[in-house]
Amino acid sequence: MGGRIEWVKGKMVGCGSFGSVHLAMNKSNGGLFVVKTSDSEVGHDALKNEVNILNSLNNSSPYIVQCLGTEYDDDDDKKVVNVFMEYMAGGSLADVSNKFGGSLDEDIVRLYTRQILLGLYDLHKHGIVHCDLKCKNVLLASSGNVKLADLGCAKRVENKASCINLTNGGTPLWMAPEVLLNGDEKVVDFAADIWSLGCTVIEMATGRPPWADISNPIAAMFKIARGDEIPQFPLHFSREGFDFLRRCLVRDPSKRPTAQELLNHPFIISTNLTHHKHYSASSPAAVLDVHQFEYTDDDDDDEELLQSPITGRLNLFSSTTNEFVSPQGTTMWELEDGASGNHWITVRSRDQ
Repeated sequence: MGGRIEWVKGKMVGCGSFGSVHLAMNKSNGGLFVVKTSDSEVGHDALKNEVNILNSLNNSSPYIVQCLGTEYDDDDDKKVVNVFMEYMAGGSLADVSNKFGGSLDEDIVRLYTRQILLGLYDLHKHGIVHCDLKCKNVLLASSGNVKLADLGCAKRVENKASCINLTNGGTPLWMAPEVLLNGDEKVVDFAADIWSLGCTVIEMATGRPPWADISNPIAAMFKIARGDEIPQFPLHFSREGFDFLRRCLVRDPSKRPTAQELLNHPFIISTNLTHHKHYSASSPAAVLDVHQFEYTDDDDDDEELLQSPITGRLNLFSSTTNEFVSPQGTTMWELEDGASGNHWITVRSRDQ
């Protein structure tokens, strides 16, 4: 949108901690877009950060929502910032899940996860950490394409080799352990998005947040930050799906694979998922410490705390991933099949 445009605001299609989102129409051509609006200082900062991040990408990624422009208005002595974004007709993946029975089929989860990974890859190669990845912040077009959105918490890592002192942002239940801890000695980097990706996959597959079996929000955050457990996996997932989650949800961030590496995982590239080899609680998948998934409804205060993005330093409290390389330099994934993992799939050659 070059220059100032004439537009009309439609109904609200979303809201959050930083402001509201309305459908809008360009009066000159009838085109639809959305406008994100805030009149608060914290909202201004979040929207300004999102615009700066998106402008730095120059709308170059087909997997990240596009920023179409901004404008500032004075409304009742308040300076209101409006950010124009492309319209994604399908809404968020959280909306889609609710409209289609509460959870998504594994084939769809696999397709959406691949596109989310491509968006993360584009962010990470530009030195940007999303910091608030969850279904609510992934938008769907009517064509089936998904894009990362809501980059108000995103952070730019100036030195990709040393990502220390990265300011926190995000939503507690999707946060990586090291982000919640945020000690001065901790390094927070792109691996935090990989943990959140695993949580988002669980959310797509179950229709519930990660850690949904814990009703107390403080207890949940303590368990994430200081415990040694990982979120419960969807019991109906394939072997490839279990392995993908196991690799994302490694508590040691240095042992999580990158977005680029995960794009080569069998869960993403396989065209023949083992749908009929589902695990149960008594199957060999017990090595993953997976239990029956239960959901306890939280009260309104707990839900707001667990679902809302938070920013700033959060000092609440004063199974490993392996990439195997053959002698020929070919990277392989080992898929766990019970206690013994003897199934090897070549997914990437370093010479390719």
